[in-house]
Amino acid sequence: MPEKTLQTLFHDTLRDIYYAERKILKSLPKMARAAQSPDLKAAFEKHREQTEGQIERLQQVFEIIGKPARGKTCDAIEGILAEGDEIAEEYKDTAALDAGLLAAAQAVEHYEITRYGTLKRWAEVMGLKDAVKLLDETLQEESQTDEDLTAIADAAINAEALQPAA
Repeated sequence: MPEKTLQTLFHDTLRDIYYAERKILKSLPKMARAAQSPDLKAAFEKHREQTEGQIERLQQVFEIIGKPARGKTCDAIEGILAEGDEIAEEYKDTAALDAGLLAAAQAVEHYEITRYGTLKRWAEVMGLKDAVKLLDETLQEESQTDEDLTAIADAAINAEALQPAA
């Protein structure tokens, strides 16, 4: 059995986030359709476009390490997305729907931020300067999306969720 190294762990984690990004890309249109707030819909649509670019950057990182771009089932993202689907179903047509969708989206962002932060640090240790730049670009986008979602929540969605649906 081959020895497991940081390079092995980096590749496995890269496969994990590649799978996750592709699943997220499929779920964002559904979240945008479920959202009631125009701002939240727009945020989901913007992030879908960003996710396409993030997948392309991941493919470049695979090229840098000389491996094919293949995902590996990510149980964590499966669970987070399933929770989002559950919220969309259970809170449909309620004042709290958007707050729940937003919270689910932020859970996704926080997962992505941890993965990209870790991958970036490992790429630094391994001397993969081009990969560091690509991973950092995505990390910055994910962090900005999280901040944008917080701003949308604070601007109205959380307060509106206090009121019963009209």
